[in-house]
Amino acid sequence: MAEILLDTNILVYAYDQDDLTRQDAAIQVLKDVELSGAGRLSVQTLAEFASVAMRKLRPPLTPAEALGQVDYLTRSFRVLDLTPQIVLEAVRGVREHQLAYWDAQIWAAARLNQVPTLLSEDFRPGTTLEGVRFVNPFGPEFALAQWL
Repeated sequence: MAEILLDTNILVYAYDQDDLTRQDAAIQVLKDVELSGAGRLSVQTLAEFASVAMRKLRPPLTPAEALGQVDYLTRSFRVLDLTPQIVLEAVRGVREHQLAYWDAQIWAAARLNQVPTLLSEDFRPGTTLEGVRFVNPFGPEFALAQWL
């Protein structure tokens, strides 16, 4: 079974009532990846989700709701730690691949934990960077089965 790292946008869209198409897609991805056991999250993803969900969603999650969701996610998916090595690798990703820092950090988490697939709409879909393939789960051609 191939591991898949989920980016923050999937978690946020699962609660975004302003974009029902993406919300439905995100909920389905989360369910399918959870059932497969292949899903991975990073500490960064959990932190970004909590921050965005309480500040930018309409209506925002209350702190209690955000806490409950983060707790659920940490029980449902293996969470990759944020380490000094990931920060160093992220800075290298900025320097050598011109990635934005936060994108580089999620890429570094996948790369250093040998997770070959990163589901995100924030990267150019279909590209592979040092063993990590970027896949847009909201694209018309997306089929989760081909990545599991």
